[in-house]
Amino acid sequence: MVNFYDEAEEHLLKFAVIFAETEGKYVFCKHKQRNTWEIPGGHREPGEDILDTAKRELYEETGAVDFDIKPICVYSVAEEGLSGSKETFGMLYYAEIRKFEKELHSGIEKIQITDQLPDEWTYPEIQPVLIKEAKKRGYRKS
Repeated sequence: MVNFYDEAEEHLLKFAVIFAETEGKYVFCKHKQRNTWEIPGGHREPGEDILDTAKRELYEETGAVDFDIKPICVYSVAEEGLSGSKETFGMLYYAEIRKFEKELHSGIEKIQITDQLPDEWTYPEIQPVLIKEAKKRGYRKS
């Protein structure tokens, strides 16, 4: 289950996920080891500011070198386990990308620039919900 918050304590934010667009189209990425599409994002490194995590992940996963980025909201994913529910927090960002590098430098095989949402998601219970929330909050230009 995905929940949304306006804010959270900085130390709780473990992930940065970026709802990215370029020229009014979505930007998705495909990891080399998967056959599914995902929103750019990833884990926060120790000592890293969450905004720096978002910028780093956006660059690593899409090759974006010229962009504007801003926070949308905090999200959490609740996982059920043997000892109850555990909530993991991340920050959802919006980025408008103006320029990409020609080559990708991480485990990402390719990016897709499209006006359609993918059919095959890496995290189908999470990523479409994040995009829906971003749109609800006014972060879709077209």
